[in-house]
Amino acid sequence: MILNRTELALVFAEIAPVLRGGWIQKIHQPQVRTIVLDIRVPGETHRLLISCEPNSARLHLTTSPHPNPPTPPPFCQFLRAHFQGARLDEIRQIQNDRLIELQITSRDGPCTIMCELIGPKANILILDAERRVLRDCTRQCTNIGKLYEPLSQGATSQKQAPSRFAGTVGGLHPVSEAIDAHYREQESVLAVDRIKEERLRVLKKTLKKEQRLIEAWRSDLAKAAAYHAYARYGELIKANLGAITKGTDRIEVTDYFDDQLPTIRIPLDPMKSPQGNMDDYFRKHRKYLVAERELKPRIERAELGLDRLRQELRDIEQGTWTPPAAPSPRPIVATRTTPRAVGQPRSPFRRFISTDGLPIFVGRNARENDELTFGLAKSDDLWLHARGTPGSHVVVRLEKGADPPMETLRDAATLALLYSDLKKSGKGDVIYTRRKWVRKAKGQAPGAVIVTQEKSVHVSLDKSRLNAIKNRTA
Repeated sequence: MILNRTELALVFAEIAPVLRGGWIQKIHQPQVRTIVLDIRVPGETHRLLISCEPNSARLHLTTSPHPNPPTPPPFCQFLRAHFQGARLDEIRQIQNDRLIELQITSRDGPCTIMCELIGPKANILILDAERRVLRDCTRQCTNIGKLYEPLSQGATSQKQAPSRFAGTVGGLHPVSEAIDAHYREQESVLAVDRIKEERLRVLKKTLKKEQRLIEAWRSDLAKAAAYHAYARYGELIKANLGAITKGTDRIEVTDYFDDQLPTIRIPLDPMKSPQGNMDDYFRKHRKYLVAERELKPRIERAELGLDRLRQELRDIEQGTWTPPAAPSPRPIVATRTTPRAVGQPRSPFRRFISTDGLPIFVGRNARENDELTFGLAKSDDLWLHARGTPGSHVVVRLEKGADPPMETLRDAATLALLYSDLKKSGKGDVIYTRRKWVRKAKGQAPGAVIVTQEKSVHVSLDKSRLNAIKNRTA
C-alpha cells in the first residue's frame, strides 16, 4: 500500500528541515523503480529513499541496507553523472499532494527531481532549469524534451485518509523509521512470495522435462527388450553358419536351448553374409544388456527425484513450504602453488584412460584437433567425432591390427559427445573409424576433415561412466 497524502505530509515535515542545504554524495538504484540518495549535512549523512513502485510509492529516510545490482541502470548512471556532488537547495510538497520536488544546484546549473508518488502512475522525473523533462525512471513519460505539466488535481485527488504512522515516537526520525520498518516487512513477505512463484514455475517445468526424459528411457528400454532372445539366435546361427548361403532371408533351425527341441525360424538380412547376420544378433543383444544395466537404475533414480519434486510442489500449494536457507559463504583458503604448476605449460590435449586401460586423447580446440588427428594419431588408432555437429576429435591408441574393446569404444564415444554441441541434449550419434580413413578437407579451417568407412554408435551421457572416466584422467 502506498503512502497517502497525510502520511507523506508527516514524513515531509520530518525530513525537509534535515535535508535542506545538504550535498548529494552517493546515488544508488537498488531496484528498477527505487533510488537512494546519500545526502551529507553538517555532522552526519542521511539516506533518502524514493520509490515509484506502483504498490509501494513512498519517500522517507532509511537505514536499511539495499543491495545494488552489479551494473548501475541507465537512470542511475544519468543521476550520478549530473547530480553526484550537487547541492539540495530546497525540498517541498506541492499543494499538499503526493508530489515532492527536490530543487538542486549541480555543475550544470539548477535542476529538479520531481517525485510523483501516485500509485500506478508513480514516476521520478528529471527537469532542467526551464522545467523541461530530461529523463524519467519508468521510461513511460511521453513528454521528454517538453515542459513539465503537473498531474491535474482530479487525477491525484483523494479523500484525506488518516495516517498509519501518526503518533509515532522514539528515534531521531520516528515517522521515517516506522515507514521503513513497515515496508521492509512488507517487502520481505513479497520477496518470499516471489521466491515461491519462481520455485513453482521451475518445479512445473522440471517435472515436465523429467517426465519426458523418463518416458524416452522407458521407450528405449522397451525397444531393447525386443532383443532379449537375440543371443540365442546368434548362437543358433553360429552353429549353422555352414548351412546358410548369402541372400537367404530366413533359416529354420532346431532350438537346442529348449528341452523340447522345437524348430524355429530366424529372420536374416539377405544383403548381409551369415557372419554379418550373426554379428547383428549379438550386437543387438548387447544393446539389450546395456539398456537393462544402465536404463533401469537411471529410471529408478529419476522416479525418486520426481517424487521429491512432487512433494515439494504439494508443500508449496498447501502453504507449508519454506525457502531454503541461503548457503553460508565458503571460506577462502590460501593454497601454495608448487613451482611445477607455475613453471610448466599445460599439456596438449585432454588425456584419459579407458575402462580397458587404453589411452584416450581429446582435442581442446581446432588447432589441437588438427594436431591430434594428423600429428599424434597413428593409422590404426581409433578416431571418433560427434555426428553432424562441431566438437572435439577423439583418438584411442590401439596396437596395430587390434580391435577396440566395446567398453573402450563407449568410453571414447561418451567423451566425443561430452565435448561437442550435442552435450546439452545428453545423447546423440558418434561416428568412428580408423585414423587412416580420415583426411584433411582442402581449403578448410584446421580441424575440418573428410571421413570414409565410418560406423556410428548411439550414446547417452551416463553420469556414472563420466565420473569413472574422469577419475582415470591421465
